[in-house]
Amino acid sequence: MSTLTAQEQVLREVRNQIASGVLKAGQQVKQDTLATELGVSRVPLREALKVLEGEGQVVYHPHRGYFVADLSVSDLVEVYRIRALLEEEALTVAIPMMTDEDVDFIEEMSNDVRIASVSGDVSAITAANRRFHFAMFECSNMPRLVRIIRTLWDSTDAYRSVYMSSTINLEHMNDEHAQMVAALRQRDVETSIRLQATHRENSVMAVSKVISR
Repeated sequence: MSTLTAQEQVLREVRNQIASGVLKAGQQVKQDTLATELGVSRVPLREALKVLEGEGQVVYHPHRGYFVADLSVSDLVEVYRIRALLEEEALTVAIPMMTDEDVDFIEEMSNDVRIASVSGDVSAITAANRRFHFAMFECSNMPRLVRIIRTLWDSTDAYRSVYMSSTINLEHMNDEHAQMVAALRQRDVETSIRLQATHRENSVMAVSKVISR
């Protein structure tokens, strides 16, 4: 196993632990313990933590180490405002170029989210939801833009897990996904963008209520 491959695997696992709440907001990341748990040296773990620090998912305190970042409404709102700008551009370019096969695939991804929702597995729901949305963005054929959007999504996985822990939120999410697919079938750019905006706003509102308590 190469160091790069090990780092990628560690990054994915630590990100998943933060997103699922195994590593909670404000909790110290005990590197020796976590490295042993993951079966790696501290080198790939340290590099993964640097990536997560750049995303804002962990913070480093001199002489104390890394801690999982606290959830912040202002941080969530800022990231989602940036996402709104970039995702609107991606959809504006992508939707006119979508084929029927593209929309069929996006609908399959939507069905995967619904199936995962029944399981109650937050990690599985989060992963399926990401696949659904990026199936749309990637139709833009703008890989640089999609990479930036992906980084923004990475930085808010912990917030997303808060949202997806609620059965009511999952029901709303799946209904909204179905509406998005219907709009894509019509290649209706304006409605698709509006539905995506509402989808983001509902997520922010629901999560903000929880983390503001």
